[in-house]
Amino acid sequence: MVEKTDEEIALMVQNGDTDSFGILVERYEAKLTRYAKKFLSSREDTEDLVQNVFIKAYTNIKGFNTSQRFSPWIYRIAHNEFINSMKRKKFEPLHFFDSDTLFPHPVAEESADDHVNDVDLKDSINKCLDKLEPKYLEPLLLFYFEYMSYKDISDILKIPVPTVGVRISRGKNLLQKYYKQLDPTYE
Repeated sequence: MVEKTDEEIALMVQNGDTDSFGILVERYEAKLTRYAKKFLSSREDTEDLVQNVFIKAYTNIKGFNTSQRFSPWIYRIAHNEFINSMKRKKFEPLHFFDSDTLFPHPVAEESADDHVNDVDLKDSINKCLDKLEPKYLEPLLLFYFEYMSYKDISDILKIPVPTVGVRISRGKNLLQKYYKQLDPTYE
């Protein structure tokens, strides 16, 4: 049996098969939770927001154009939820951040201090990420952590594809600038 696409399942839900929405929840719950964790440090907040995303998606499923891709549509809802949450309260440090993604460094022999240094590096980078405006932060998160294409990011953020590339580039440059301020030895 061929697995139905997200768009086919959304059409089934639009046509009254509301139980099929559970399939979409299963497919996207872990992805949206991971995405939310990049914005929020509280596990309870993350779970609540992801639940709100699914409630809004279900409520608005009739407005979804099934000739379009479902993924950018639900990520757009998530984007709005997470940004609104950030506006409602002070932005908290990001957790679960892999520093090697944005700040690759040469491979060196491991030492006893590696774990401590890695924790320090992640804390420093989180401080730098705290300084980024959402317009630079979000494309970085979607590209490096959600592995989305520029086109999907464009659809989610409602900005042109070239703007996505510019914001990712500027965001990386700002991160490096902020990091150099914390660690003048960084090259």
